[in-house]
Amino acid sequence: MDIIARARSIRISPRKVRLVADGIRNLPLDKALNVLNMTQKRGASVLNAVFKSAIGNAVNNSKKSLDSLKIKGIEVWDGPAIKKFHPSTRGRVHPYKKRSSHIKIILTDDHPSTSSGEKLMKGAERGTKS
Repeated sequence: MDIIARARSIRISPRKVRLVADGIRNLPLDKALNVLNMTQKRGASVLNAVFKSAIGNAVNNSKKSLDSLKIKGIEVWDGPAIKKFHPSTRGRVHPYKKRSSHIKIILTDDHPSTSSGEKLMKGAERGTKS
């Protein structure tokens, strides 16, 4: 079963958050938390908050043990951008965007239960002749 935590419209560029997310993507849960606590980038504190929320969702809502959890995926994509203008000489303006990002962390347990689709496939394999 997947446990999901989301943070939407965070006022930091997705490119900056992806730098930190790529560093923890394939790490175990405890090492990922240590890396997030020690990283000096602004995106690390945001990811750390979402990460703790995902762990809290797993432990409190889904009654999973902390030892059986692992990172299934981290997704960072563009949120809404605030469009602003910087005044320039001769009545001109230079546009720029204040970007935001959406973050989604997916945790899964190490011992997944077999779904009904997998059971049907196993049953179909037994019924075939070789």
